[in-house]
Amino acid sequence: MIDPRRLRVLRALADHGTVTAAGRALHLTPSAVSQQLAVLESEAGQELLRRKGRRVWLTAAGELLAEHADAVLAELDRAEARLAELAAGRAGRVRVAAFATAITRVVAPAAANLRRVGIEVHVSDAEGHHSLPMLLDGEIDIAVTMRPEENPRVASTPLYSEPFDAVLPPGHPLAGHVEVDLRELARDPWVVPSAGNPCQDVVLQACQGAGFRPRIHHTSDDFTAQLALIAAGAVALIPRTALPEGRGVELAIPAARHVFALTRTGRQEHPLIATVIRALVQEA
Repeated sequence: MIDPRRLRVLRALADHGTVTAAGRALHLTPSAVSQQLAVLESEAGQELLRRKGRRVWLTAAGELLAEHADAVLAELDRAEARLAELAAGRAGRVRVAAFATAITRVVAPAAANLRRVGIEVHVSDAEGHHSLPMLLDGEIDIAVTMRPEENPRVASTPLYSEPFDAVLPPGHPLAGHVEVDLRELARDPWVVPSAGNPCQDVVLQACQGAGFRPRIHHTSDDFTAQLALIAAGAVALIPRTALPEGRGVELAIPAARHVFALTRTGRQEHPLIATVIRALVQEA
C-alpha cells in the first residue's frame, strides 16, 4: 500500500525539480527525501524519476502517480479541515428528541440554520417521559422537554416557558369568556395527557392548586385528539402553542410548562452539542 506521506514527497519533487529544494519545502534532509522516494518506487514497482545532475523529472509512471497524488492529498486536506470543524463544534451530527410543538416552534428552525453551516440535526418526536430514558441510554444527545426532578446525571439549559389555556366545548357556559377561574371547571369531565407525561403533572398541579382533583374521563398525549374529545364535551388545559389561534381561554391563575434542553452531565461541554444548544436557545 502506498503511504500518502511519500506522495507528498513525489509532489514536492515534481514542483521543485531538485531533491534539495523538495527537502526544504518538506522540512526534510536531502537524504530523507531520497529514502522516501526509494521506498515509494518500491511500493509502486516502477521508476518514478529520471535524474540529470541535480535536476529530476517525473517518468510517465511518476506523472500518473502524481496526478492521483493530487486527488489523494486534496481529500486528506479536506478531511483534516472537517476534523478541525468537528473539534470546534462547527460540523457533525447531533441527535435531538423533542415533543411536537417544540419541534415546530424551536427545533426545526434551529436545525435549518445549523444545516447551512454543516451541522446535521437528527430529530425524533418524543414526549418527555420517553426522551429522558433515550438521553440516559445514549440514544440521543439532547432532549427538549420539561426538566425532571433533580438528577445528577442530567444537565439542563432553559429554553422557554409557555402558558396553558383552558379549552372548552361549544356551548359551555364559560365559552367565549376572556378569562376563566379553574375552580369553575371542577365538575366538568376532563381529558388529560397520560400518566408519566410531564404535561399531565402541570394539569394536575394546577387543579390541585385550585382546590380540586379533575374528573378524568379521557387520556391522550395527542393534542389533536384532545381537541376532538373536547368537542365531544370534555374540558382540558393545553399548552398555548399547541392550540389554533384564539382557541383557548386564559386562566385567572396561570399554569405553565418550563422547557429545557437536557444533556447527560458533562456532554453539554462538547463543542458540537454546545453549538446546537446555543442555536436552540437563540431560536427559543
